[in-house]
Amino acid sequence: MPSYAFETKILAQRDGPVAGVDEAGRGPLAGPVIAAAVIFEKKRIPKGLNDSKQMTAEAREKAYVAIMARAVCVGIGEASVDEIDLINIRQATHLAMARAIRALTTQPTFALVDGNDAPALPCPCDTIIGGDARSVSIAAASIIAKVTRDRMMQALHDEHPGYGWFRNKGYGTGEHLEALTRLGPCLHHRRSFAPVHNILYGENPQDSNLRL
Repeated sequence: MPSYAFETKILAQRDGPVAGVDEAGRGPLAGPVIAAAVIFEKKRIPKGLNDSKQMTAEAREKAYVAIMARAVCVGIGEASVDEIDLINIRQATHLAMARAIRALTTQPTFALVDGNDAPALPCPCDTIIGGDARSVSIAAASIIAKVTRDRMMQALHDEHPGYGWFRNKGYGTGEHLEALTRLGPCLHHRRSFAPVHNILYGENPQDSNLRL
């Protein structure tokens, strides 16, 4: 289970709050990428937080409410489908993370980011591979980002019900790929991702920006 050990180590070295940062939605064929940043005080951390991927949807929803009630502050950042297609998913993810930090009402002096690819944030940061299972602040950020994006995809499903987004959340499942072939892409699909691009324009294996 994630702990506050990484945050404690940083707080012993510098003044000011530490934020955990994570994202949801790098891989889907549709919808935005969402990042979240969370700052906790050690005495007010909700129990039972974990990597969002290891939690049920019901557990994530309950944890979301607890985090929003007990965190010092929570910031959410989004990068749109248009931005993903313009600057690529990696850069769009970094942009969403920077926006999440800026959305915090209390600005951190340091951030802990899930993964091994440090974004350019408004504060210094360090990356932790598997951080959502090791740092409680990152775990909380992963839950906030996942629940926020899942709710967005549910709303988008209501507008475009043919793709099954309430189940697949925009990921390239068999159901989604079949619907893409049958219905064609809509405005919420990422045209720089190969399955969508190939339906629209035909295969272009020389384009290194396409996501498979």
